[in-house]
Amino acid sequence: MNEQGNSTLSALGAITMAGPDLERSFDLAAEAISRASAVVITAGAGIGVDSGLPDFRGTAGFWRAYPPFAHLGLRFEELANPALFARDPFLAWGFYGHRLDLYRRVRPHRGYEILRRWVDGARAGGFVFTSNVDGHFQAAGFSEERVVECHGSILHLQCTRPCHREIWSADGTEVSVDERTLRATGTLPECPACDTVARPNVLMFGDWLWVPGRTAEQEARFRNWLDELDAAEDGLAVIELGAGTSVPTVRLTSEHLARRPGARLVRINPRETDVPPGAIAVPTGALRAIEEIDARLRGEAPPCG
Repeated sequence: MNEQGNSTLSALGAITMAGPDLERSFDLAAEAISRASAVVITAGAGIGVDSGLPDFRGTAGFWRAYPPFAHLGLRFEELANPALFARDPFLAWGFYGHRLDLYRRVRPHRGYEILRRWVDGARAGGFVFTSNVDGHFQAAGFSEERVVECHGSILHLQCTRPCHREIWSADGTEVSVDERTLRATGTLPECPACDTVARPNVLMFGDWLWVPGRTAEQEARFRNWLDELDAAEDGLAVIELGAGTSVPTVRLTSEHLARRPGARLVRINPRETDVPPGAIAVPTGALRAIEEIDARLRGEAPPCG
């Protein structure tokens, strides 16, 4: 990324006021990214809203996305739970089978491509840390070797027991779902070793059965990359998008990274805009923020609207 002067950032210090001027936030975010030698994208579910994925914010949001579960009074926490695979695997796979098909059909919005350009343009490269299980960063061209999926991936499977610690691809796995009841029909995915029902390799609520091997390998690569940055004393821009506080894994990771010397956090979130000292709050949706910031990085006039 091109080196720019530091007058704006040094004069402002901590950007923590509530509801900062949005145009000013875009300017500050662009300057932070342009000055960084490395970029980490940290992302929660909010980044997918602009791709057309449902917003599960709160029980009401979840039930708007899945009316049959509202009729049954089932909350997201009850469906995203390993106990359901033991109690009612057809209901569990109805939920996850529907999501698997949805994530395969929906294409990542153009903001992902812009983010990848930011990462590729950074001298020391970058990484993605996301709680999303949809595989959309890889679908948008991010290297598998530079993505951490801290809650696993719906595009990979494991045994529900589990009888072994292997994780395998869900490629070729199709689950028929009754759209009226959101229950799976027909044959369910099975573990190739023991013929027990398989499940997505996703970290669920109260999940002591999740096989973490794939995510652990991703995290190890991330740590090694960060260690190399320490040695090179590279500046780091942490770009957080759509990460909420109800499951704060991504926000806590962003804030931890932002405490590194020379690091700067840009938090893009239309609702939960609180930021720690020194961070930049951008209170709008992910795609708009990405496009506005990118226009400034490219030296173009800010897009209208």
